Amino acid sequence: MAGFTRTLLSSVALCAGLVSALTSTLQTGTLPSGQNPTNVGFYYYKPTTVAAKPAVIVAVHECTASGTVYFQSTPYAGLADTYGFIVIYPSSPHSGTCWDVSSKATLTHNGGGDSNAIANMATYAINTWNADASRIFVTGTSSGAMMTNLLAATYPEIWAAASVYSGVAAGCFVSSTGGVDAWNSTCAEGQTVDTPQQWANVVHAMYPGYTGPYVPIQEYHGTADTTLYPPNLNEELKQWCGVFGYNYNAPTQVLQNTPNSGYTKTIYGPAVQGILAQGVGHTVPIQPTQDMMWFGFVAGGAAPAKSGGGGSTTSSVGSTTSVSSSSSIISTTTTTSVVAPPTGCQSAEYGQCGGIGWTGCNGCVSGTTCQVLNSYYSQCLA
Repeated sequence: MAGFTRTLLSSVALCAGLVSALTSTLQTGTLPSGQNPTNVGFYYYKPTTVAAKPAVIVAVHECTASGTVYFQSTPYAGLADTYGFIVIYPSSPHSGTCWDVSSKATLTHNGGGDSNAIANMATYAINTWNADASRIFVTGTSSGAMMTNLLAATYPEIWAAASVYSGVAAGCFVSSTGGVDAWNSTCAEGQTVDTPQQWANVVHAMYPGYTGPYVPIQEYHGTADTTLYPPNLNEELKQWCGVFGYNYNAPTQVLQNTPNSGYTKTIYGPAVQGILAQGVGHTVPIQPTQDMMWFGFVAGGAAPAKSGGGGSTTSSVGSTTSVSSSSSIISTTTTTSVVAPPTGCQSAEYGQCGGIGWTGCNGCVSGTTCQVLNSYYSQCLA
């Protein structure tokens, strides 16, 4: 996936400090013959004290990283020590170490791509380590976030919940030529815009005939992301609202400064939440407390048990997403009263400039315009 680089989440010194504090070490696993079609690296962390029937978190790394780097640079191994779960760290086999989220194989249930190999690692954990099949979670950053959305679409029967840090909708990076690990600038720059139903069709086409429940999911994105542009958050949320039957135009709750100052959490229903991080670039830092809450290890906001059917479609993967620079991302019609913001002031690029309840600047600096991202958030974009 050429052109996709990022800074590691922490320094080498911090990584070394994190590893030295752990109760166990990173280990290498091997899938049975035929279950790793793309030769994805298989690393895992089992703490010294593992629960009798442990949960599993599959943590998927970003471009330029690896399973070993993600082990070092993320908090999941330390959390495993605390809560007794196992962490699996897949490692990309591709040059540049981005994940294949573009080929027909990886976009298809049991299609033989990277997603197939990662799903088989989760199954391996259930069969080999007596892991709790009802508590298998998946999370990822950047390219790993793209893969997390894709895994939720292609293997919904495996995951209990997912958290996504700065990704794109499942299928958005599809390659028109069938390329493996291909870059898609149209998607990356937020120009692929579809309706919730169209995005739901993309999901259903990845696993034709599936009628089981889908995966409760949290989607994080930064307003200053210039690698995977902020409008991608809207498409991710539209996709899962379409799958779950939620009204994307009418979120049930919007929480300001949640979970952090400058973050806005929009809740569409029990199984879909979007978190927009003001001024944060690529990528949103992992939120360990929020993940532990969403995955149900601590009280205060666990994802619901999976419920509902998957539906069906005759669409084929790659044929339903469209490019529409003129399409409205979301209807702004609302009966909610809006407090008028002051006139004359201007927000900087990527700053907020409108939305329900917004009382700040409604103008934008020269070179940018105020663009509606959803009913509660308009942003100054070039």
